[in-house]
Amino acid sequence: MMISLNAENAYLQLQKDRESNAKSYPRRFPLVIHKAKGLIITDTEGLSYYDCLSGAGTLALGHNHDTVIAAIGDVLEKQIPLHTLDLATPLKLAFMQEIFSILPEQLRDTAKIQFCGPTGADGVEAAIKLVKNATNGKSILAFQGGYHGSTQATMSMSGNLSKKQHLQSLLPDVHFLPFPYEYRCPFGVGKGMTAQISTQYIENLLDDCESGIAAPCGLIVETVQGEGGAIPADLEWLRQLRRITAERGIPLIIDEVQTGIGRTGKMFSFEHAGIVPDVIVCSKAVGGSLPMSVVIYKEELDQWQPGAHTGTFRGNQLGMATGLATLKYIKANHVLDNVKERSEQFFDTLRRLQDKHVEIGDVRGRGLMIGVEMVDPNGRKDRLGHYPPSGELASNIQERCFKNGLIIEVGGRRSAVLRFLPPLTITAQETAEVLSIFEKSVVEALEATRLR
Repeated sequence: MMISLNAENAYLQLQKDRESNAKSYPRRFPLVIHKAKGLIITDTEGLSYYDCLSGAGTLALGHNHDTVIAAIGDVLEKQIPLHTLDLATPLKLAFMQEIFSILPEQLRDTAKIQFCGPTGADGVEAAIKLVKNATNGKSILAFQGGYHGSTQATMSMSGNLSKKQHLQSLLPDVHFLPFPYEYRCPFGVGKGMTAQISTQYIENLLDDCESGIAAPCGLIVETVQGEGGAIPADLEWLRQLRRITAERGIPLIIDEVQTGIGRTGKMFSFEHAGIVPDVIVCSKAVGGSLPMSVVIYKEELDQWQPGAHTGTFRGNQLGMATGLATLKYIKANHVLDNVKERSEQFFDTLRRLQDKHVEIGDVRGRGLMIGVEMVDPNGRKDRLGHYPPSGELASNIQERCFKNGLIIEVGGRRSAVLRFLPPLTITAQETAEVLSIFEKSVVEALEATRLR
């Protein structure tokens, strides 16, 4: 079926009629993308948008960066095989060496790497298999509010209830721990005590012979909960978590699927806390815009047998080429410095906006992984004095942003958190323009609410 290029409505109708009901983004962003470059995407009607979704964080350098396009062209020109399973190529070995070079010194020369299927969820599943093989543990410890993927196993380790409410045969022996979400403290205390109480709770649970939880094979955590609402873990809490797991021989798995490769201002987000995990799961940006998923881990865990985890597309050479080019570009062009500078610019502006509007309950995140939690000032305050989250207001602002030329995501409890995941290369001018549109959209949404 051929459709003329400018027939935007026909494209959208075809998608609505024939694509799975599980589709999500088209419901909030009714556009058909014609082309994209850097931060800007253009639809088939010629309308342009600032893309602060960036493929859910996949596009570290934005759309169609020259470095990425050149890497793809080089593979095609040299007739490097596009698909190699887990057979070696010079390109694969170069990519591996580049990955190892950005690891903490304690891992750099001894770490092992497993190439997985192309999604972060597959990498998480591989990590769980890895630690189950290497330990005598049974249980998996995860965190409330966490997100690790949408397969049966990874959904089992994720906090979101709505997506797994009707699924049967979820992964057994998964136990959820309280994440140090300071703004909505799970202990109802707050006041800077959330992380400390969480640490004490976890340590007591692991040492309690009546905890009801069998010996863990591993603990998995995001240092910044992404889908959970851009909630950054307290850095001292992370250090204590590393101490607690190390003392008890529990492998610490850091899910870097969204936080990794510069998103938080460090190559790996755990570096902010100065810790070294046992297992690192990477996807999204590690493939430099193309599908890629890897698990990096301490060599003593490498006890599984040949074929213990496979995946037909684990030999994606184009993804290795673009991943390699992206990693080199980030290092050579001081992209991490830009992340830190633009992060400060975002937070300064958003916190000034928060001072103007009581409906902005919290502004948080790390690096260029930023969340703005919207609240209902007409609702009943919780015991910490915070208004309830307002998913309706967040949705209205997201819709206004889209109409004004800005694409941002929502997440968190009640989908009340507006999330920014811009390219790591976003400029100061682009950041100012994005924030200007966001402020305009917030004001418009609030005025419309008050006029009801």
